[in-house]
Amino acid sequence: MNYKKYDIFSPIVFVFLVLIYLLFSEIAFENHLKELVGININTIYVIVLGLIFYVIGIVITNYLLKDKKLSLDERKIDKIFSERIVLVSVIIGILLQVVNLIYLGGIPLFSGYLKAHAATRIWLLSYLIFLPSINILIAKYSNRKYYILFLIGLILFVCTGYRTTVMAIVISVLITLYYTKEINWKYLSLAIVGIFILLLIVGYVAVQSIEWQTWTLNPLQLLFYRAGYTLQVLDHAVALQGSTKGQLFYNTLMGFFKSTDPRVIVGSTTLGYAHSTTSMIFGPALLDFGLYAMLIQMIMLGAVMNFIYYVQKSLGNIFVALYAMLFAHVLIWIETGPTDLVVWLFFAISIIIILYSVNNIRGGV
Repeated sequence: MNYKKYDIFSPIVFVFLVLIYLLFSEIAFENHLKELVGININTIYVIVLGLIFYVIGIVITNYLLKDKKLSLDERKIDKIFSERIVLVSVIIGILLQVVNLIYLGGIPLFSGYLKAHAATRIWLLSYLIFLPSINILIAKYSNRKYYILFLIGLILFVCTGYRTTVMAIVISVLITLYYTKEINWKYLSLAIVGIFILLLIVGYVAVQSIEWQTWTLNPLQLLFYRAGYTLQVLDHAVALQGSTKGQLFYNTLMGFFKSTDPRVIVGSTTLGYAHSTTSMIFGPALLDFGLYAMLIQMIMLGAVMNFIYYVQKSLGNIFVALYAMLFAHVLIWIETGPTDLVVWLFFAISIIIILYSVNNIRGGV
């Protein structure tokens, strides 16, 4: 079976995963998990519009890049991303996370109080270094010993209790391997199932460890509940368009200097009390600037992701790692929304690298 014929990690897959997320939400609503009641039909219309504009972004870049060819300055790439430099970067990222855990004085995965303070500047720097470095190392250099570093880093980030970073590490490395290694479809299927199980375990252990909350849902119910709950928050966001007047965008960009969590603003605005919550990929832009801003966000996201996808398909090399890292976060944004400074930094770094190392884009012969 030539499963790569269908390219299961192309940007269009985002649309299908959003639909699956909606299916998970519907399961939660039908079973009335923790009194979830459902959403207004207008919210579905908003989601469909967002997906349409995302696809339009893909179509636009396909048109603009048709018959175009890229050329790469490999000397620049090899000089900046030599095996030694990338390896040292991975190790630095790991060591910084060790320092972070020592600084916290425990394992946040097992303590809600520690988790509330785990996202320190050391954590941010560690993640900012480790994630691109481990993907570049695996994409560019074939050495099975490097998988040990991947596992060590993964375990350390699991200890922080944040599902999003764990999922980003695992999904991005899987995408990197998908494009750079010949993975048998059976192993790929097992890897996807493994990611799903890891998502259940980390999410379940993390919420059970929050001392001030009591959960009676099993891990699978919890997964469906989070989808339904997040969709209900988006439902509130649709009704409260423009109410935050740019606060989410500002606090996201200033995340390194300000302690305000944009997701707390989402919770305060949609639920009426201070609570860190998510509103899907569509929510923050709706709350900040309204429907038109969300549609612009989606068309730009589709265009940018499809462009980086085109670069990595054309040139391979480290661009596979960059695409894997970014697309993993875009998939996670389906639930969380684009309210993480570190992800915007990843986008900025990736675009700078592309502009620096890709000589030109010219028409085909």
